[in-house]
Formats: sequence, structure tokens, C-alpha cells
Amino acid sequence: MAADYYYADAENGDHVDDPSEDALFMLIDELNHDDNTFVTINPADDDPAWYASVSLLDDDTYEVERRDAHHRIHDLTTETDRGHIAKDLTIWLAGRHYPNRPA
Repeated sequence: MAADYYYADAENGDHVDDPSEDALFMLIDELNHDDNTFVTINPADDDPAWYASVSLLDDDTYEVERRDAHHRIHDLTTETDRGHIAKDLTIWLAGRHYPNRPA
């Protein structure tokens, strides 16, 4: 089954279609310095206009990047609270444009 709206991919190969806030939290929680330092979130369409990523930094903080070219948004922050990151990303993702979303 393919994603309806967006999907998340981790460096270690984990893939989740249309991840919930809990699934995003789990992907972020599983980041480590050995072989899984980032997770990316991309739209499920063929013309991606936005993306988000979370990267584990050397000091065990998280760099969160959100970019939406259509709305001229590019945010780059450093966070420590995985729950806060997952919640903020879920809210941000809800505001993105999805061509196949019912009106």
C-alpha cells in the first residue's frame, strides 16, 4: 500500500506511509549515531514542493528542517524534546498541499 499524503524514510531503511504523530516520535526516538542519524518526510506525489527532516546531532540534540518552496518557507531549528518535534511536524504536515486530498 502506498502513502496517500506523505511518507517518512529513516537512514536505516525504515519506511512509514502517512505516519501518525506516534510513528514520527518512534522514528525520531530510534535515531542513533551509528547508522541511523536522520529521518526525512516527503510528499507522496511526483512533484515534491516541500520536505521535512530531523537529524541527530553530535551533542544529542535534533536539527529540524522544514522547507516548502511554494510558500517560501524554510525553517531550521534545534530541538531536544522528541515529543515536541513529532507534534510540531504533525501540525506542519497537516498544513501542506496534497493534490489528492478530498476537499
